[in-house]
Amino acid sequence: MRMRKKPNLIPRLEACGALVITDPKERRGRWRELMPGCREVRVELGCGKGRFTVGTAQAESDVLLIAIERVPDAMVIAAERARGLGLNNVYFIDADAADLEAYFAPGEVGRVYINFCDPWPGARYAKRRLTHPGFLLKDRKILSAGGQIHFKTDNHDLFEWSLFQFPKAGFVLSEVTRDLHAQGPTGVMTDYEEKFYQMGTPINRCVGTMAELPAEKVEEKRED
Repeated sequence: MRMRKKPNLIPRLEACGALVITDPKERRGRWRELMPGCREVRVELGCGKGRFTVGTAQAESDVLLIAIERVPDAMVIAAERARGLGLNNVYFIDADAADLEAYFAPGEVGRVYINFCDPWPGARYAKRRLTHPGFLLKDRKILSAGGQIHFKTDNHDLFEWSLFQFPKAGFVLSEVTRDLHAQGPTGVMTDYEEKFYQMGTPINRCVGTMAELPAEKVEEKRED
């Protein structure tokens, strides 16, 4: 379902201008200038309305979080949430996950969040999934040594498939769970996650830590 067009989108985005980076390519290798002394730079792929974004930024005020969102109608809500809380450690960009190298220098990022991405069902669309080795290889090019990818989804099939993809791109898995909130709410939730939790839908989560690439070659080309 497409998000309904937000009224006054442009002026609302302009009101959040201090948090929206319109020239991310010019920031490549220089993100820490936005927050000198930050402990780590992190990237969230697809922040949606920003509940997880602002919650994470609040919880770890010494971390600089760059949230990527391709839907302006969702990003404006996230930016307004951050502005309303007076956060100064989170910024938003409209970018494509396939072009991360254009926005971030090698080793510039310590962690990537992938929360509830499009599962792209069907084998023909596998290479469009953000946990396909082609995308994971792009992530590792911007990650620092030992950098991590934190992945959450409600889609069981996508999760089970993804568990086999992380090792192909040189990521060691840990914290693997198929029911993250079995004992009650755990960590910062996204808007979707809260909805699924209330419905009783199990949430899958894992962490991939960057290690050596496997000897076998991994296909990196993305399908159109």
